[in-house]
Amino acid sequence: MQLKGKVALITGAGQGIGRAIAIAYATEGADLALADINPEALASVVDIVMKAGRKVLPIEADLGDVKAIDAMVAQAAGHFGKIDILVNNAGVTRKAHIMDLNEQDWDRIHRVNSKGVFFCMQGVAREMIKNGGGRIINMASIAGKGYRDSSNVIYAGSKGAVIAMTRMASSHLGAHNITVNAICPGITRTALFNKLLEVQAKNEGLSFEEMSRKTFDTIPLKLPNEPEDIAAMAVFLASDGGRTITGQSYNIDGGLIPD
Repeated sequence: MQLKGKVALITGAGQGIGRAIAIAYATEGADLALADINPEALASVVDIVMKAGRKVLPIEADLGDVKAIDAMVAQAAGHFGKIDILVNNAGVTRKAHIMDLNEQDWDRIHRVNSKGVFFCMQGVAREMIKNGGGRIINMASIAGKGYRDSSNVIYAGSKGAVIAMTRMASSHLGAHNITVNAICPGITRTALFNKLLEVQAKNEGLSFEEMSRKTFDTIPLKLPNEPEDIAAMAVFLASDGGRTITGQSYNIDGGLIPD
């Protein structure tokens, strides 16, 4: 129960990594505000959290809309009286070559992955300052560090922005007892990853199983992440064990990026 008595706001909590973090946090004793653009996806997560005996507030929110972000933060803080932890997890992408990307891709990806992350971080930091501190965990990616097989160049740029904002925000917010760190997943088996892999398999004329084996063989440990692997780091950074860690970006990637 490392997070007993804590309140966490998790964005993109309806599936994949966000879902795994929500379940891990509930297991560790946190009460949760869970945000996602898809309320149906949130429903099963809410049930699991409630069965774990934790309080939960589902919030439907477009994480690229600043007004929606402000309303989400106000709703979470008003309901629980505080926000101790923010997991800035919501993100979007698509598999595309640099020459096939367009302005709509730029706007869609940066709207959520860059703008959304910043304004969630800023809005929650206001609440944390009132309450004497907190933990902010931004979900970046090894794409932001130049991983060559990332889904696309615009996505890589958006995750590079998350890493840079994490470092800068940590220096601005440290005086308020707020830590700010980023997690940089590598290949992680989520529904989104499977969709991207299906596109790549089609482009290369391979079956999904063949494409999976080819992709996993590029990992030094030959082992892709499960969402629970990312959740474990998110628990640590939010726990007492992470109290003096800030401004860092941690790769969880089986050795793909030696940084």
